[in-house]
Amino acid sequence: MERKKPFEVLVKDHGPTVLRVCRALLGAHDAEDGWSETFLSALKAYPELPVDADVQAWLVTIAHRKSIDILRARNRRPLPVDELPALPSGWGIPGGGHPEVLDAVGHLPPKQRQAVAYHYFGGLPYKEVAVLLGGTPEAARRAGADGVKALRSLLVDNSLKDGSL
Repeated sequence: MERKKPFEVLVKDHGPTVLRVCRALLGAHDAEDGWSETFLSALKAYPELPVDADVQAWLVTIAHRKSIDILRARNRRPLPVDELPALPSGWGIPGGGHPEVLDAVGHLPPKQRQAVAYHYFGGLPYKEVAVLLGGTPEAARRAGADGVKALRSLLVDNSLKDGSL
């Protein structure tokens, strides 16, 4: 019966190959992080690896996936800029405009709230809203119409209470 090599032997035998793969995919700056992440992941999975597995192919596959993770994380990091924008953007900030509308939308039933948000705020056609909600375009359109009707009632009722009409 063949036995698996100790993990340290795998690192010694295949470490240079994994580092070359990581350098090719990530560049010199992040290659060592990719190498480390690869072997940490491999260490956790090694006990379950079959004895007859192609260890180098397995490690290269892990290196590939870890490199993709590192590249995705790199793309999500903020980039430094020399100067900040003159005016802050209000896009996507709750309360950035018409807080009464956003508050009223929050009081709608879930399907209506989602239909209104996806169609009116997100700009999706009802066909795509239906896919997200798990129904037909007609049902999504109905939920959107009912949501807008409810919003009108909520906003009129609130403006009457506030005396702003």
